[in-house]
Formats: sequence, C-alpha cells, structure tokens
Amino acid sequence: MSVATAPRINVEQFAEEGYLVVEDVLDVARDIDPVVAEYSALLDQLAATWQAEGKIASTYADLPFAQRLARVLNDTGSKGYQPFDISLPQSNVSEDTPIHLGPAVFGLLTSPRLLDAVEQLIGPEILSNPIQHVRIKPPQRLLPPEMRTSLVGQTDWHQDQGVALPEVDETNMLTVWLPITDATVENGCLCVVPGSHHGGLVTHCSAQKGSARIGLHIPDALRGNNVVPVPIKRGGALFLTKRTMHASLQNESDGVRWSFDLRYQPIGQPTGRPVFPSFVVRSRQHPEQAVTDWRVWADLWRTARSNMVQNPPKGKLNRWTSEEPVCAEAL
Repeated sequence: MSVATAPRINVEQFAEEGYLVVEDVLDVARDIDPVVAEYSALLDQLAATWQAEGKIASTYADLPFAQRLARVLNDTGSKGYQPFDISLPQSNVSEDTPIHLGPAVFGLLTSPRLLDAVEQLIGPEILSNPIQHVRIKPPQRLLPPEMRTSLVGQTDWHQDQGVALPEVDETNMLTVWLPITDATVENGCLCVVPGSHHGGLVTHCSAQKGSARIGLHIPDALRGNNVVPVPIKRGGALFLTKRTMHASLQNESDGVRWSFDLRYQPIGQPTGRPVFPSFVVRSRQHPEQAVTDWRVWADLWRTARSNMVQNPPKGKLNRWTSEEPVCAEAL
C-alpha cells in the first residue's frame, strides 16, 4: 500500500487538537486477527504451565478470554501479566524476566498500512520507539485491588513525554494507540484533553493509594476539565503528540478492552529510554536498514535484557522525584 492510497491524515487538525482518530488504518484480517490468535495461544500455554507448577488452581479453559485472564491474574498477582507485555520492566530485570516477542506483534509494529499513516505525520525515516505496551483489560471488578492501576487496569492522566527521560524533549515522538477490540466508553476507551499539548510538559507525580501504588500521573490541578472520551473501532488508530494529556476510563463492561500503545519517531533522535532497543521500521533513504525479520527484533530485546542484568540502569527512567511542590499539595 503506497502513501498515496493510505488513510488520509488531517495534519492540521492533529497539530491543533493534539490527537486524531483515523478509521481503517489496519487490515483486521492481516494485522489484528493474527495478534489475537497469538495471545490466545500464549494464554493457553501459560495457564497449562502455571497449573502444573501449582501457581493457579485451574487453567479456566471453559471461560471466555476476558474472564479467563482475570482469573489467572487473580491467582498469580501482578507478576502474571509480564509474560504478555511487549516491553521489559524498568527495574529488577533478570535473565528470566518474561517478555512477549512473537511474529504477529512484530507484524503489527511494522504494518505497512500503519507506517503509511505514521509517515504523513513524522516523515519517511521512521524508528520504532521502545516505550510500548500491550494492555489487556478485563472488567475492573474482576481484578485484584493491587492491579486496578496497572497495565490491565485504569490508566491515570499523563503525557508520554512525562514518562521518559529529558533526552526525549526535542524528539518528534508520535504515540499510536491501536484497539484490538472495539474501544468504547463502557469498556474503558481513552480520553484526552484537546489542545493540552500547547501548554508544554507539566509535572507528573507518583503516590500510594490504599494497597496500590499509582504510577506517574498529572495532578488534577494541572489537568483542566475539558475531557473528551475517544471511542475507536478495531482497525482504527488514535494518534497523539507526546504532550497530549490522556488517560483511560475503567472497564465497566463484561468483556476485555485490548489495545497496544506504540510509539514512532524520526531516525536519529533520542528515544527517552536508551536502555531499551529501538529499530528502524522504514527508511526511504536507506531501506536496507529496516528490520524485517521478527527474530532480529526479538534478539534486540533479549540483548537489552542481558545488558540490564549486567549493568543495571542507574536511577529512574524518568525525570520526576515526586517531591515537586504540586505533588505534595496533591496528596
């Protein structure tokens, strides 16, 4: 698919509002269905292994995907989600820390249809930024309390620039949020503050809320009230600037809300998380530099994992101390 026939990106609207929904960016049969099959097989494999090891009471094979995942996570706790994620934790990494590096996910990351859309916003020399996650959110009520603000729970308000190191400040980092299932208000779609990117980066804080630690988030006093939910059908994409304030709603439905957070940027600019591996997904100038084999991509992450074990990162992978005055006021 060429750029000329890619979904048209309204660059002016994106620049003004800081976000843009584009329908039919992905081919559902080619890009999304293989990811669903890959993760379903992964859940089968993990459930069988964990039952044999006594970590879960049952494989829950008779349950639908959402309820099955929720039961597994209730049995395993937060560590049970890491094998599904496409990124490593920021600390306490070992050679055995799991990460999902399957060919279907790589196909999603490098989808020509998706890159055609990305190219219209950041140009043809495209790097895959490694700040990325999969979020498979069962109904909120089915999750253990300590996981309700995790990758499978509600995501608090933040800017993507705010969860990276200061080196990313001059990088043209583009967030692409892809729903694998329809994202609705009921099942916890994203919401944004239109135009919030014009105000620059605001302070992010972290805090403890009951038994759960809330990750980096924007205090209410800095957010504003113009909140717009952004439902999207599977196959569509939500594009965000690195400074657009966004969060997710809770999943109040009976099903799963499943999405990927991906990020892209021009080749040669800092990623904001240098201990994790970036890779070229498209280059018109040097097409031979693009990684086209999922096994090469997987090896990049395995090498990064080994490097983190041998040389653990010094300090946090973000700029905040949570001792900023606004953080104290928000507690």
